[in-house]
Amino acid sequence: MLICIPQVLDASELATVRAQLDAAGDAWVDGRVTAGHQGAPVKFNQQIDEQSRVARDCQQIVAGALERNPLFISAALPNVLYPPMFNRYSAGMAFGLHVDGGVRLHPHSGAKLRTDLSATLFLSDPDSYDGGELQIEDTYGMHSAKLAAGDMVLYPASSLHQVTPITRGVRVACFLWVQSLVRDDGERALLFDMDNAIQRLNQSGADTVARRTLVGTYHNLLRKWSDT
Repeated sequence: MLICIPQVLDASELATVRAQLDAAGDAWVDGRVTAGHQGAPVKFNQQIDEQSRVARDCQQIVAGALERNPLFISAALPNVLYPPMFNRYSAGMAFGLHVDGGVRLHPHSGAKLRTDLSATLFLSDPDSYDGGELQIEDTYGMHSAKLAAGDMVLYPASSLHQVTPITRGVRVACFLWVQSLVRDDGERALLFDMDNAIQRLNQSGADTVARRTLVGTYHNLLRKWSDT
């Protein structure tokens, strides 16, 4: 399931994050410091040091915005959020085809986190750079995403994906992983569709008993499939 989530950050939040990242200086490091065995040979970008003050300040803004976003909550059913990270691609930089590692260590607690979902939050105006598309492969082929600043794409972390080479400008983005309450993408997609249907029925004032039954079924399925 690939979901685009518009306006995760509002204009004020976006401006604050960009201002801090643009002034981060030495906090920008080689992106390969967090790459695994598969990713390191094909990863060529920069990212913000996870332990830096600017990382923590920007993480709070993004994490807070996600906690308030109903579409993200419905689609991801988040259990644990890996602290958001921030990367930068300039001309000639790219990240070749790879699959994200299945388990990561939380940079602050050291706890293990299963990466069910990957997310990219775009922080640059798409007209300010050429190239830099996020390409994600699923059973229906390769999909490209180059969204407006403040918008996010959410997709299974098991997907083969890449960032195409930058040929002009600079692409700045936030990326993160989610350990979901429901690890199976198919089950999570069914719950997402059911939740959307329930919300539409609520707005239409449909039969109260039927809506109550559907809500109960949703939560019984969540109870059945949840890992916690």
